[in-house]
Amino acid sequence: MPKMKTKSSAKKRFKLTGTGKLKRKHAFKSHILTKKSKKRKLKLTHSGLVNKADVSNIKQQLTLK
Repeated sequence: MPKMKTKSSAKKRFKLTGTGKLKRKHAFKSHILTKKSKKRKLKLTHSGLVNKADVSNIKQQLTLK
């Protein structure tokens, strides 16, 4: 049986933390930043964790499961 390939899009978007959680970046921080407040842009800068409902799907894309 051939090796499972990792989805390239998922590989670029998600990282695994030391405790096994999935880390992600926030959306809406790439362009049209003039109308967004400084507070909003600052909150989008920090990374977040993937929702519990999506973890199994993303782990499958990263072939971690």
